[in-house]
Amino acid sequence: MRALTCTGVEAFDYGDAPDPEVPEGHALVKIAASGICGSDMHAYLGHDERRPTPLILGHEAAGTVVSGPDAGRRVTINPLVTCGSCLACLTGRSNLCAERQILSMPPRQGTFAEYVAVPSRNLVTVPDDFPLEKAALAEPLACGWHGAKRAIEVAGPPVALRCLAIGGGAIGFAAALSLRAMGARDITILEPNQVRADYLRDRCGETVLAPDHLAEGDGFDIIIDGVGYAATRELASARARPGAVIVHIGLGEATGGLDIRRMTLQEITFIGTYTYTAADFRDTAQAMFEGRLGDLNWILTRPLTDGARAFQDIRAGIPAEPKTVLLPEGAGA
Repeated sequence: MRALTCTGVEAFDYGDAPDPEVPEGHALVKIAASGICGSDMHAYLGHDERRPTPLILGHEAAGTVVSGPDAGRRVTINPLVTCGSCLACLTGRSNLCAERQILSMPPRQGTFAEYVAVPSRNLVTVPDDFPLEKAALAEPLACGWHGAKRAIEVAGPPVALRCLAIGGGAIGFAAALSLRAMGARDITILEPNQVRADYLRDRCGETVLAPDHLAEGDGFDIIIDGVGYAATRELASARARPGAVIVHIGLGEATGGLDIRRMTLQEITFIGTYTYTAADFRDTAQAMFEGRLGDLNWILTRPLTDGARAFQDIRAGIPAEPKTVLLPEGAGA
């Protein structure tokens, strides 16, 4: 098969790669669309020791099953592979499975390729009238959905709460969309990139501010950090109202930023979240298919053959769209 393989720091090779092996219980999926995630960018820049090169990156994908009894089934892929039998899996917290694996991290190759092998239980059927390039958004949307759900579990019904999503990329935007789908009405997105901010404001109808444009003393009841740098954690802990909830999704850098003293004195809850549960993924996909997460017309599609340039452009802050989606040659959506 043809694939886009990360071969080193800021280096890709598009060419032949071994066809995936399809173990028992797995399906072979022909990829129609695969989004570029922030974690792919971290690996591309050499900042993720969990993803040694050479490696096929990509884990936000949708396509068509081409093997077994489900051949022809249009699917979106839950890339988080879990054991299904540990306590975490059995109690509905499969994202905390000690044996968890994810596509694009050894031992599993990713989805920037023509084909990928995935456990059949990780596939969610996509309606015939739903574009597969939009179905590939299920994974980043599920991250935001899981974070929003965890926030509401602590903060309570969000209809009267002020909500802040830090970051206007796919994760922060997904969190904002999810909060709205769950009843929130007062949602602000922070995005320093003016091109991205204008896009979200003008094309998507969102309330968007640059971080330095927040009013002095302005505070929020729910803050979701989709970036995860020391500076965004510092901002979150400073802007959290007494009793507020901070949900941390982004993996920008590992340490720094939180004002632990203030968080303690003001009983601010901090929740780290990783991906989503299997139920969250299915619920997100259903909400997406039903239109409860908007029209999803905020993607930029590019050929997989142009993947290396797509990564360069994202690093340079060029795309206005929150998500760039790569399409293999001949992929039908």
